[in-house]
Amino acid sequence: MPPPASTGFSTVSPPSVDLSLSLSLSLSAPTMDREKKWGVYLLAALLLSLVSATAASDPGRRRSVIEVEGEPSSVVWVVQLSDLHFSVFHPERARDFKRYVPPALAMINPSLVLITGDLTDGKSKDLLTMKQEESEWIEYQNVIEDVFERSGLNRKIFYDLRGNHDSFGVPEVGGAYDYYQKYGINAGLRREGNVQSVTLQNSGWKHLFVGFDSTMEVGLRGPTNLFGHPTDRLLAEMDMELSQWDDDITNSAVTKITFGHFPLSFSALTDTGRSLKDVFLKHSLSAYICGHLHTRFGKNLKRHHQSGHHFLSSGMYYQFNIHQGTPSNVNSEKCSNESKSTKEFWEWEMGDWRKSRAMRIVTIDSGHVSYADVDFVLGSKDTIILPTFPVDSRFMQRISSSHDYICQTKRTLSYTTVRALVFSRTEIVTVLAKVYDTRSGSLSLVLDSTMRKLEGNGTRGDMYMVPWNWRAFADPSPDRYWLQIEALDIYGKSSHSQLMPFSINGLNAKVSWKWKEFFVMGCQWASIYHPVLWSVLPLLFSLLLIPQVFLTCSKKYYTYKYLSPGFSGRSIGECLTRGAFWVLIELPKMTFIWSGILLYVLYLLLFPWFFGYVFTESDSMAYMTYRGWAVPHFNNSSKLPYIGVPDVMIVVLPHLFFVVLPTILVIAAMAAEKTAYRTHYLSLSGKKEDDLYKEGKKRMRHVSFCSGRWMRKLLLLVCLVILWKHWKHCRALVKAYDMNPFLHSPIYCFTIPVLLTYAIYRTSYRCNL
Repeated sequence: MPPPASTGFSTVSPPSVDLSLSLSLSLSAPTMDREKKWGVYLLAALLLSLVSATAASDPGRRRSVIEVEGEPSSVVWVVQLSDLHFSVFHPERARDFKRYVPPALAMINPSLVLITGDLTDGKSKDLLTMKQEESEWIEYQNVIEDVFERSGLNRKIFYDLRGNHDSFGVPEVGGAYDYYQKYGINAGLRREGNVQSVTLQNSGWKHLFVGFDSTMEVGLRGPTNLFGHPTDRLLAEMDMELSQWDDDITNSAVTKITFGHFPLSFSALTDTGRSLKDVFLKHSLSAYICGHLHTRFGKNLKRHHQSGHHFLSSGMYYQFNIHQGTPSNVNSEKCSNESKSTKEFWEWEMGDWRKSRAMRIVTIDSGHVSYADVDFVLGSKDTIILPTFPVDSRFMQRISSSHDYICQTKRTLSYTTVRALVFSRTEIVTVLAKVYDTRSGSLSLVLDSTMRKLEGNGTRGDMYMVPWNWRAFADPSPDRYWLQIEALDIYGKSSHSQLMPFSINGLNAKVSWKWKEFFVMGCQWASIYHPVLWSVLPLLFSLLLIPQVFLTCSKKYYTYKYLSPGFSGRSIGECLTRGAFWVLIELPKMTFIWSGILLYVLYLLLFPWFFGYVFTESDSMAYMTYRGWAVPHFNNSSKLPYIGVPDVMIVVLPHLFFVVLPTILVIAAMAAEKTAYRTHYLSLSGKKEDDLYKEGKKRMRHVSFCSGRWMRKLLLLVCLVILWKHWKHCRALVKAYDMNPFLHSPIYCFTIPVLLTYAIYRTSYRCNL
């Protein structure tokens, strides 16, 4: 294992002005009268405020530059960790972190270590109460100090960011419950502001990393603290940081990468309707690396963003595929243009440490960005292999890679060798590069070459390379050729990199989301919330009001007797339509229940759903509506602000879709089933023939119908499911916001159970046969 290479740090310091001496001299002058003294006081205050404002706005306070020394000169690599979730109820998370991470970092020797949010868990043992726990932050600080010491890395290369769990119940940044400002790495190194940037420089390359904190400025308790909330000011600062090398006179090549906690699918728009995506596309990032979602939703949480597409496919509401749109055609005529009109970047969400014990290594080799994911679920890793060129064709840049190949840019000079980083605790004796051809439908080995270790003074890591005829592997298929690197250590143990497709032509191999991956990555939830909300609310009112209007206009033509004979001789679709309409017509006939449901929906639209405590300290109560949380403490005006939008959708939409809507449908179905049963019962009760045999037969049929009523039993089961779902929601909210359901949410919690219970009674066969 190579020793950690020396790195040089240079930071830009803000201007400072020392007014103490001049001020004391001025005030000590014997001839100064009272008016002049007050003038000096005023002047000093103005100057001090000017210096403070200048220092706060000076980008130099959040910028640093690291000179990366040693070989390999054209390559840098960083480590990303995310979603640690250190918890007092799960000490194994911190214990495993202390056990596996320091030795791994010492072996990898990265230039940066980025921890992208959810440093602590902030949840109770039952996972329902979500607020800050100081003991978790103390544990985080102690574990990180242990990592500093045992890894041998300079603490200045570590950056950490807040996630939504780190802001649960934090009413203000820098307040008593903002433990991140007390125990975080950035706070300990006096890094101020929500944006931090660091540039890695080596051999004429600049690699710019910009991190940002987009958590809520007013941190609510969960579960309504789920989204990132970038502001226009944050976007302006990001734009400025990403532009810092655009006018560099050295004309060094710049690779830009941003890191944060929230995926763009869980990031809200600013007050002016702008998004992080706008800034990222403007600067054509190589990648945005983030966390938040965890591997329980899938391991393919990646998304390619591209400009130049129309309204819906641009990702405003959804994106069906990992690769957005179709790649622009690049030909030799476009090679003369220095700037490409189409912008792009990759979004790579990584796994979590919480359960997956995941770590990601991101490498930049001559502008080619790639990564390898490592997990420590089964223990520590003795050898980690990361191919740096060629890169995986599934996750390479879609436009610039093709442009480089066709236009033969400067970056094609790096195509002449296959390269890989090999990190190992033991001595490596042989490294092989293997290329397989899949044209025949199976893996056929077409290249098996021994790679040579790059030697140099002050080597930061072991880079292996082998020359190859790269033009021989140009092919119109982006996944014909597959690469694997194999390493053999001194003890005979063999390790392999993951088999991956590559495309010298710069063509992307297809990769698709599973439905859960699309659900969390492909849907732009912040933009979807209001369209979905204003679709379901009219639907609820339509289900209630339209049948009432038809029933009021003509009761005769919308009854079971009138509609049921019409089922014969009709198609299945027509029968279902008439049947559904008849079912909905039966609901308004139960006037009390119908009125109760209508008033409940109006209540949800016009009044607070419930009251609760939204901060760690329970000293001020707020209330929630579909528009967000109203927190009186944060506004002295009569019109209360609403915060936590679109985060409240996690309460609003499930309640409307899985409780209110099913309640309307199941009560209407129970009313229709009762009507059908009552009609059948009455038809069997009347004697039309003086025939004891036929009368006995009818009674037997009635007993069978009465004892069966399988449809009612099925509807009662649905009622139990709705009540169970509603009970779970109410229990979670009561625990989350310290509510008393009888005092703080009686209408929200008890209306649905009362309506369902009364509907079950009113539609029973004992009631009004």
